[in-house]
Amino acid sequence: MVPRQLGTTRFQLSPIGFGAFKIGRNEKIKYDQPYPLPSDQQVAALLDGVLELGINYIDTAPAYGISEHRIGAALGDRNDEFICSTKIGERFENGRSHYDFSGKAIVQSIARSCELLKRQRLDIVFIHSDGRDMKILQETDAVATLHSLRDEGVIEAIGFSGKTIDGAQHALDWADAIMVEYHLDDRSHEVVIAEAHDAGVGVVVKKGLASGRLPAAEAIKFVMRNPAVTSMVIGGLNLEHIRANVRSLSG
Repeated sequence: MVPRQLGTTRFQLSPIGFGAFKIGRNEKIKYDQPYPLPSDQQVAALLDGVLELGINYIDTAPAYGISEHRIGAALGDRNDEFICSTKIGERFENGRSHYDFSGKAIVQSIARSCELLKRQRLDIVFIHSDGRDMKILQETDAVATLHSLRDEGVIEAIGFSGKTIDGAQHALDWADAIMVEYHLDDRSHEVVIAEAHDAGVGVVVKKGLASGRLPAAEAIKFVMRNPAVTSMVIGGLNLEHIRANVRSLSG
């Protein structure tokens, strides 16, 4: 895989990234099929296989249950081999999501992510929107706090993972990267993806397979034909499926 530049940052991401939701959480999911959480040994083997495939980008979040802990446990001594993004604003505990975009909560969240991921400094941190994009961006401490943490060197790059076009466009004024849903059945963010590229803001695509409802090979080719897309995050617990996804880039 030929890596792609994430906006104006120093990061070169593999065009397919690994979404680490399923290694940490299987409650209140949006996937059609339920799944058991893998064991620690299975997670370690999966993540090792992901890196061997040339995937150098892993995306996680406190909202993904024990995902951060498992990445740190399996790969904490290999942090120089991959780029990791995590998020602030949402955490998942005791079977439910909790949202807090205050400065105090964000600082605590970042400290915990560093501890769990076994990193002194976080590569990329996205605001994890609950759908109230403009309210979060304009009426909370989230953006200002991330800017401060980036200035302090605690975070290298900051961004916004939202749900609306307005939110994504607003983030272009301050973000290093945005994370948007984009696939064959939902091209609503196509204009803002192009605007991000023109503004030097990196674009990471989430839910590019429509949570598993689209044929993988076709969906991947569609997303990655867009030159403004830096990387497409795809989750999964089956290494053979991930390997097939990587092959589809050159198929």
